[in-house]
Amino acid sequence: MRASQFHLFTLKEAPSDAEVVSQKLMLRAGMIRKAAAGIYSYMPMGLRSIRKVETIIREEMNRAGAMELTMPMVQPAELWQETGRWDKMGPELLRLKDRHDRNFAMQPTSEEVVTDIARQELKSYRQLPRNFYQIQTKFRDERRPRFGIMRGREFTMKDAYSFDRNEEAAGRSYETMFAAYTRIFDRLGLQYRAVAADTGAIGGDRSHEFQVIADTGEDAIVYCPDSSYAANIELAEAVSLLAGRAEAKQALEKTPTPGKATCEDVAALLGVPLDTTVKSLVLATDDVDDKDEPSGVTVWLLLVRGDHALNEVKAGKLEGLKAGFRFATEAEILEHFGCKPGYLGPIGLKKTVRIVADRTVADMADFICGANEADYHFTGVNWGRDLPEPDLIADIRNVVEGDPSPDGKGVLAIQRGIEVGHVFYLGTKYSKAMNATFLDEDGKPKHFEMGCYGIGVTRILGAAIEQNHDARGIIWPEAIAPFEAVICPVGWGKSEAVRDEAQKLYDALLAQGVDVILDDRDERPGVMFADWELIGVPHRITIGDRGLKEGLVEYQGRRDAEAGKLATSDIAAHVLGLLGKA
Repeated sequence: MRASQFHLFTLKEAPSDAEVVSQKLMLRAGMIRKAAAGIYSYMPMGLRSIRKVETIIREEMNRAGAMELTMPMVQPAELWQETGRWDKMGPELLRLKDRHDRNFAMQPTSEEVVTDIARQELKSYRQLPRNFYQIQTKFRDERRPRFGIMRGREFTMKDAYSFDRNEEAAGRSYETMFAAYTRIFDRLGLQYRAVAADTGAIGGDRSHEFQVIADTGEDAIVYCPDSSYAANIELAEAVSLLAGRAEAKQALEKTPTPGKATCEDVAALLGVPLDTTVKSLVLATDDVDDKDEPSGVTVWLLLVRGDHALNEVKAGKLEGLKAGFRFATEAEILEHFGCKPGYLGPIGLKKTVRIVADRTVADMADFICGANEADYHFTGVNWGRDLPEPDLIADIRNVVEGDPSPDGKGVLAIQRGIEVGHVFYLGTKYSKAMNATFLDEDGKPKHFEMGCYGIGVTRILGAAIEQNHDARGIIWPEAIAPFEAVICPVGWGKSEAVRDEAQKLYDALLAQGVDVILDDRDERPGVMFADWELIGVPHRITIGDRGLKEGLVEYQGRRDAEAGKLATSDIAAHVLGLLGKA
């Protein structure tokens, strides 16, 4: 490829509405152009990187035994109605009607369509396991699309779906995909972590996220530097920070705390550590009877230590809260506690409340909590003596840096990450909803055990840039750079010797399978260098008359601070060696 034949269009400044580094650099490097909020055109330079990502994904998915197909972007509402997601998905699901007034959805994912395929095509256990995948455009009508392609509305995704005869076989399919994802992200050249994760709205049981490490990441990743433990902060297990409950040493006292409605303010007023206080959070669940009619409200009091935060995902997994919960209204709080928020606690309740204590709170003694009276708190509170043991003890808080690792092998650290892949074990969530069955060995119909495996193809580009950039521009990993090497001839239009040597090197690298571009635009060196540093090509060779007279050319890696000189006879072998193609 010659630069004069390629669509090369760079900008000195990013548009004013660009928010994050990856968005700014992709716009400046001419990789994307904005068409509408959250919707982008991928220009030739950007599409080259996308195709390289897709190739790696295809090779590893095929190696893992998955089979590629393509499912429609526009999907009939009837399939989504079978699983109930037509209503549950909310406005993120773009709904549309055809000329016959029939409802359709613009797919954000394809569980329904692929399950429909399976129930029609997979009739016997002898056909299992099966894993179908596609690389397809998706659409999610984000309320606030932002961060360029990192959180766009239209995006490209690889999604795969496995079908197995039982849970054990589904576990093997899950492990196969997990291994394939590890190979994919290793080959992409990204620093990443695979972390245990919550399954979220898609449903299922077992789940791991593949997170690219970046300071600008939206997700917090919890890991133990001394072991293999890693989890999304929503799922990371928080152990009790106390070895056990100490003996009570203080008497229970109702202590004035005028105007002090937060644990921080109370601790400061009383001159005690924040970790001696207990925070009260009040939730409510709307009960229904056997006929699914409203039958009342259950109020829940969740207790976490004053310096900790409630983890709503963990709370949502508790028995009684699994079906959904909300924060209690002020009227409900007044009815059950006799006090407005700010001074709530588990002592002296007006009506029955379900009390859930975090593991650390359950081990606390002589703690401080609200007295259910404005401007007062109880000090010296002890379980068993001053109030009954909690109804439930559970892990309901976010971990914090320095917490003990749940595997007992050190302490936890937290870093930021960008989710680029996710693997789920779905079980029979979709096959039961859509009555997708096969005949097992005993001749009886059974529902498929399913798995779901996604990779954000276009999102990988943004994540790679967030992780790899400097003041000059993008620093692509070699595997997904739009070009692996660029040849920059200085004085292309003036020197036949420069043209001949550049063409010779270009032909030699091309013959060895190097994805190289020859910059024959006859631009000044500063312009050429600035463009290719912005675009992030990993290897740059500069050829000029002065160097050729000494039999030398300049080589500079994108991460190198300055260029070095190499013999013209050695440069091709040097680049091939760096690319692992020697």
